[in-house]
Amino acid sequence: MSSLALSVRDSTTMLRRNIRHMQRYPSLTIMLIGQPIVFLLLFVYVFGGTLGNGLGGGGGRAEYVGYVTPAILLVTVCSAALGTAISVATDMTEGIIARFRTMAISKASVLTGHVVGAFIQTAFALAVVFGVTLLIGFSPTAGVGEWFAVVGVLLLLTIALTWLSVALGLAAKSVETASNTPMIFMLLPFLGSGFVPTDSMPAWLRWFADYQPFTPVIETIRGLLLGTPIGNSGWLALGWCVLLSVVGYVWSKSLFAKERDR
Repeated sequence: MSSLALSVRDSTTMLRRNIRHMQRYPSLTIMLIGQPIVFLLLFVYVFGGTLGNGLGGGGGRAEYVGYVTPAILLVTVCSAALGTAISVATDMTEGIIARFRTMAISKASVLTGHVVGAFIQTAFALAVVFGVTLLIGFSPTAGVGEWFAVVGVLLLLTIALTWLSVALGLAAKSVETASNTPMIFMLLPFLGSGFVPTDSMPAWLRWFADYQPFTPVIETIRGLLLGTPIGNSGWLALGWCVLLSVVGYVWSKSLFAKERDR
């Protein structure tokens, strides 16, 4: 059997291990899905009437649910990334990695199992959360091409944040640390155009909001779903996703190689 086939086999085994963990401990998955849903209901039903009127269309809560949906989808991806960091840190601190080092398996399969497992978990979470947005009144106008583009952007963002979260989990000294460091991802949608237009912010904060990584992603998804122009946001979103993916991948591989060689 070729080395590639062995690597695929070992990665599949590690993926099954991660899926069984999700099934055995569903509370983490429920928490990761529940958090963005709580944010969605909070902002739509508590703040949505006022914030929706402030968007200029006069649509109130009905208009605001369409505006905030892209941000909630990003929060969902970020929430799932938090779970990935916790899962990786758990493996690193409980000694299972040391046991894997003594086994005749592809060392890369350990990370691959976490990444693919996280991708499946994120896709499931996104489907559930988006379903809730439809139930509370979101009516996207995207065509088939726009839907494929939305899925592509969310796919790239998921890959980027998953690899960054794997790196944060590897770098963490404890599970508690791993549960805190990815929280910066959760803050960025709030410090961008996710929940309010950036032109309503103070000048210094607006500068950060306009140029941070999540704003072009949010604007791209919003434009695709609602049929509004996205300008150069699509290219910026693509660039940020690729850059973050490369940084996360290289960082993860470097940290895992150091741990493997101990």
